[in-house]
Amino acid sequence: MSSKETPVISCRNLHVQYGDREILHGINFDVMPGETIVILGGSGSGKSTLLRTIVGLEKPTSGSVWVTGTDLCTATTAEIDEVRKKIGLSFQGGALIGSMTIGENVALPLRELTDLEESTIEVMVRIKLQQVGLIKFEHFMPAHLSGGMKKRAAVARAMAMDPEILFFDEPSAGLDPVTAAGIDQLILNLKAALTVTIVVVTHELASAFLIADRIIVLDAGKIIAAAPPDDLKKSTHPRIQQFLNRVADDVPADDIDHLQLL
Repeated sequence: MSSKETPVISCRNLHVQYGDREILHGINFDVMPGETIVILGGSGSGKSTLLRTIVGLEKPTSGSVWVTGTDLCTATTAEIDEVRKKIGLSFQGGALIGSMTIGENVALPLRELTDLEESTIEVMVRIKLQQVGLIKFEHFMPAHLSGGMKKRAAVARAMAMDPEILFFDEPSAGLDPVTAAGIDQLILNLKAALTVTIVVVTHELASAFLIADRIIVLDAGKIIAAAPPDDLKKSTHPRIQQFLNRVADDVPADDIDHLQLL
């Protein structure tokens, strides 16, 4: 995807349904090469479902999802596997393999998906750990790391294959404010140092406004805004204002009845 005019990710009229319940209702957006996009929304807004669909873990009910030139909705399993080699995903909880050292976790994609010499893999692992500030912890087990360090190790593993797109699922979740700020700074450093497209799924306002080139706001499975951070702050949309000002939803009458019954 060399052309700056060609989206590296493109969703068109995307619908995802679980049983009788539709989660995503006609999603449309593009992500351009080198752009940092934040998908922002509250719990139940459809953020995780959208992320799973974009990385090929969820099949849409209808519509299309183009990633690096391949429509995941019509692609074969082999074609989807080729797309996945071009993306890196940092999971919310890290998802590190507990029986492997940090270095072995980072090396795993290289050992499974490439024919590189072991000496080359070892050098690449150290480079990735250096980029996330964990070069001294290569031989540590995940259980011996703090929450923030596990997140950084997960980022190093996500970068192991030098992906075109980096996905972050709730990178600041469960972290104290100082550690969360460190993860935000790490994303900014990667953005400055690498020619990579970054997609971050989060509900953290401070992180979103700090790292995003553009913010896509999801609410009840629909996009209600897609704008640069400064423009989003000026939005008069009532739901966006509610989210930005941390105003609670009214408790539905049936929930009140249920609580009274209890």
